[in-house]
Amino acid sequence: MEMKSRLLTAAAVVGLVVTACSGTSATASPATQAPASQAPASQAAASQAPASASAAAVDWKTLTSAAAAGGVDAVCAQGKVEGQVNLIATPPDWANYGQMITDFQNKYGIKVQSDQPDADSQTEINTAQQLAGTGRQPDIFDLGTVVALANTAQYAPYQPATWADIPDGNKEPTGLWINNYTGFMTISYDASLGTITKVSDLTNPAFKGKVALNGDPLKAAAGFNGVVLAALANGGSADNIAPGVAFFKHLHDIGNLIPVDPDPGTIAAGTTPIVIDWTYNEGGLVSTLAPKGITWKLVVPTDAPPVASYYNEAINKDAAHPAAARCWEEYVFSDAGQNTWLKGFALPVRLAAMQKAGTVDAAALAAVNAPTTAPVQLTIDQINTAKAYLQANWNFITIK
Repeated sequence: MEMKSRLLTAAAVVGLVVTACSGTSATASPATQAPASQAPASQAAASQAPASASAAAVDWKTLTSAAAAGGVDAVCAQGKVEGQVNLIATPPDWANYGQMITDFQNKYGIKVQSDQPDADSQTEINTAQQLAGTGRQPDIFDLGTVVALANTAQYAPYQPATWADIPDGNKEPTGLWINNYTGFMTISYDASLGTITKVSDLTNPAFKGKVALNGDPLKAAAGFNGVVLAALANGGSADNIAPGVAFFKHLHDIGNLIPVDPDPGTIAAGTTPIVIDWTYNEGGLVSTLAPKGITWKLVVPTDAPPVASYYNEAINKDAAHPAAARCWEEYVFSDAGQNTWLKGFALPVRLAAMQKAGTVDAAALAAVNAPTTAPVQLTIDQINTAKAYLQANWNFITIK
């Protein structure tokens, strides 16, 4: 079910820090802590800036801020003239992208063309290069950190109106890429099975043929991070995922782990009643499964520190609709857009600033029920080491 089939190279396990948490940034990947002294940016100031530059005088492909074009409203007005924004790898049930798309279209009158919703991060880049200049190339990317950092020459720098709210560790200094949302690895399950609170609970003989990992860890970010979670629960570390691989091999040997990539259909059918996945994939299923008589529960396991991973927003420098792309980015990083992520059980990058300003959706934040301890962070070197170990040792099951 990794509904957005992220290749492992798209996975970046970076630290998330929410209220009352602290952490340090990974060496080569985005960090997360918003300084307590950081005041919220004023969206209104940018959107109400005087329209000193006419649309004809603006080079929309190189525009680096809305203020330089007369404000957010001016940018989005030009986006409406362009008529469309092309997205890629944005499934409607991933982090609430469906609602984000609908609300953006309704607010600005700009059509959203969402192609290849289940593509991985590298495919996003490949597609942009293959379709360059055709008008069908993606205008916006949503990328895992490893792929994002490897392809910065593909992006146009842009700083949205809320730039000051985004911690320095969560953005490239010129705006080539910006962290947008994150989630936590969870065990989600049908409550009729009993209570699950720990990774170790999954070895219960009662769960034979019931445990599913969201995606092959050799290819999918969710699957990879599931192995990281299992490693941390079994004496491993960011430098040593071997105990995680050994744990899943044991689950396979006793018949609990099944080779099925779960999706809402397999969950509803009872084929995959226990799923290891992101909060923002599984949280939305609670309400959709309830009418089917399934009480779907999510738990961040208590026998391991939480595991989190940011994705990154970037504008294609070859965007066919450059103003619409910038309008999209303005919306994603506005209070409305950030709260949309939150309603999809994904924690937005501006969360700390929005809490301070009182603009966060408190009910949505409470529903996420985020852990208050800082998650483990893997640097890119640690990810590469883990990938190499998986390549050599994940040979006992193929999840598909």
